[in-house]
Amino acid sequence: MGVLLSLLSAAYYLPKLYFASVPATVAVRSATSSIAIERVSLRDFIRQRCPSLFKEFRPAWWLRSGHLQTAYCVVGDFSKIDKVEYDRKLLRTLDGGTIGIDLTPPAQERTLKEDTPIVVVLHGLTGGSHESYVRSILAPACTPVEQGGLGYRGIVVNFRGCAGVPVTSPQLYSALHTDDIRVAVMYISKMYPKAPLIGIGFSLGANVLTRYLAEEGEKSRLVAGCALACPWDLVASSDHLERHAFHRAVYSRGMAQNLKKVVARHLDALSKFPDSPAWKAVQVAAAKKSMSLVEFDEIVTRVCGGSSPPFPFPSAYDYYRAASSHKVLGNIRVPFLALNSRDDPIVNSFPVGVADNGWVVLGLTQGGGHLGWFEAGKRFGELERWIRKPVLEWLRAVGEDLVPESERGQPMHEVEGFLKEVGRDDIGCKEVEGGGHVVGVEGEGGLFAGL
Repeated sequence: MGVLLSLLSAAYYLPKLYFASVPATVAVRSATSSIAIERVSLRDFIRQRCPSLFKEFRPAWWLRSGHLQTAYCVVGDFSKIDKVEYDRKLLRTLDGGTIGIDLTPPAQERTLKEDTPIVVVLHGLTGGSHESYVRSILAPACTPVEQGGLGYRGIVVNFRGCAGVPVTSPQLYSALHTDDIRVAVMYISKMYPKAPLIGIGFSLGANVLTRYLAEEGEKSRLVAGCALACPWDLVASSDHLERHAFHRAVYSRGMAQNLKKVVARHLDALSKFPDSPAWKAVQVAAAKKSMSLVEFDEIVTRVCGGSSPPFPFPSAYDYYRAASSHKVLGNIRVPFLALNSRDDPIVNSFPVGVADNGWVVLGLTQGGGHLGWFEAGKRFGELERWIRKPVLEWLRAVGEDLVPESERGQPMHEVEGFLKEVGRDDIGCKEVEGGGHVVGVEGEGGLFAGL
């Protein structure tokens, strides 16, 4: 009986993987020869190269619930681990907005080969390159091979107004708007034309990444993607947060408070656009003492969370319906691994069976909360993030073994200083003055971290 219970317990903690009925086949370098190419199914590709996904994940016993896992993301001290430093560049978009890209390792630290794989990161709701969940992946991914890392380059795309990036236009960011990541990836691919680019997104950033890959299809400049704690169906997630008093009081209002503080830091900048809907919206939000996430999105995000069209939306729920990423999974045409936790208190809807797309693999763990996945470390009381194991295996597999088989993106050219795709004049970017050195553990004070 004891053996049976042990086996049942082990099976319970195994991640559940969902593959399409007919997985896509990918070209990979042979295990016996770096020159020989073979074709394998995405299912076999993951089985052979991501063994951690087939081993149990047991949350630390003192962080057993999703609430505790998520809370530790916020209150835990991660300042002494996973230290990452960056060089920052600022990119000006055609609408006058600014996004910040943080590159690691810094140029003065060491020089990498031109074809070194690059991990392109999209952070969560009000995060940035400083977030512990970002650093937990980039620190080992960008550590030199001789020191036990992958030896990759990492580039974090910081959304408008986040992580110290200035606001220079009356447009912010959202779960729907993908043009900022699109132009950032264009710029990165121009800087490093020989390097494979691998996307990874966290929470809201995972939603943006999913939508970008779906919109780009076979022309994606990213050779693969990984989505962690993606919210998928924003209508269902919002209903879940608003329906339960605890979730509304803690998570919904906590995230709205973060958004309010981000906007408050840029009120002076937004006041330079007095006739814009954005300025009117943020004034209303700033005047409110407390609000839920849906209330913030009703006042601000639906109005100025992206370019027009499709913004503004009639309501927050119209924006949620348009921004939900579960509906576009069928359009992805690069290897795509998405991992969620069943006890995530913020995300309660998972797209199992939504799209029978051979390029997409969905994994669900029993525990982990929202961007937590903390397990007991080797020493008593020590915590480690389990999620970094399968993610690093995935990054190594798609960065070194995967052989992309199609052209990545449309040709590019410069028009009046802006980098654009040939045949598309509505988006573009150019580097502007600013940026500098960024110390990764120095986050923005006053914000709940980890969300």
